Amino acid sequence: MLNLFQKSIYDINPPAFGLDLSDLSLKIALFEKEAKYWKLASFKGVAIPEGLVTNGEIIDEDKTVRIIKDSLQKVRGKKITNRYVVASLPEEKAFLRVIQLPKMKHEEVKEAVKYEAENNIPMSIDEVYLDWQVIAPIEDHLDHFDVLIIAVPRAVVEQYAQLFEKAGLVPRVFEVESVAIARSVIEDTISEKPTLIIDLGQARTSFIVFSGRTLRFTSSLGISGSSFTNAIERELKIDRSQAEELKLKHGLLKKGKEGKHVFESLIPALTDLVEQIKNYLDFYQSHAQHEHLTKTDTAFPISKIVLCGGGSALKGLDSFFALNLKLPVEKGNPWVNILRPPLKEIPDLSYDTSLGYTTALGLALRGAKKF
Repeated sequence: MLNLFQKSIYDINPPAFGLDLSDLSLKIALFEKEAKYWKLASFKGVAIPEGLVTNGEIIDEDKTVRIIKDSLQKVRGKKITNRYVVASLPEEKAFLRVIQLPKMKHEEVKEAVKYEAENNIPMSIDEVYLDWQVIAPIEDHLDHFDVLIIAVPRAVVEQYAQLFEKAGLVPRVFEVESVAIARSVIEDTISEKPTLIIDLGQARTSFIVFSGRTLRFTSSLGISGSSFTNAIERELKIDRSQAEELKLKHGLLKKGKEGKHVFESLIPALTDLVEQIKNYLDFYQSHAQHEHLTKTDTAFPISKIVLCGGGSALKGLDSFFALNLKLPVEKGNPWVNILRPPLKEIPDLSYDTSLGYTTALGLALRGAKKF
């Protein structure tokens, strides 16, 4: 059921669509082939009321099922008639490690991975679904295998499988969010130097280090787009809808008296987020294994930061991070592996809006390609 990397057991046509379910939102996307590139045939995004999904756990299954069914009926673009889906699993429930194994026959890797997983995953191997992928190096000069292993508790996977079954869907693949995000924003899914992806969502922020051809590190925390709205609401003593409007209008630009008030309201949460990012950078750079990018490389530090997620559209956020983290920062392009260059948006889905679809677009791209 947890099929992150291997060929799907389903041989179907048409391809699967992507569905990203998080604590506060649902995003759907379906691609169709258009020459060398892809056409976004269908998409939909809806807010999910608080309390239906909490920290990745389905709290109210019946209401969540109704939202999924209703959203599928109301997609923009082409009606989705197939029931096959590539669906996200919550990042905060997943365990990810990169391990090293002596070179061996492919059929021997599975048992070796299982043995190593028991020493690297903080749960019993019988309590998780385990998946793995041998990482192809940029230059094949290694005397060993680097292997990415991902484990998700069985209870989590089975809860999501039951949810989609009740919604009338057949999960073709379950994928943790970070895998789909990297597929969206890393061009050709290769990065010659370590890149930190910051996915700033409505409910939480995820940190993803991608280097070479794979994820190297992931983590998350509760500071989010909603945290920024809450700060403005609290400090300016206005209602939530007004706070959201001011956040989108001004961001961190400090234009006029109103803009300065918004900026000052956001600074405590942003300062906290910057400190957390510094902690993650320090942890990664002190604990990362040598990544074998080229024959002559050393353990590179993070080369740049890529922002994605709906919260990354906050005006001035990239400049604020660059100033405080002393690193190049750019907003990600979730279309980089989808649209004909240099396009970053389509008429029906603006660039800023598409940042909130990063995971869904990555899932849909997986569903559209051959497995």
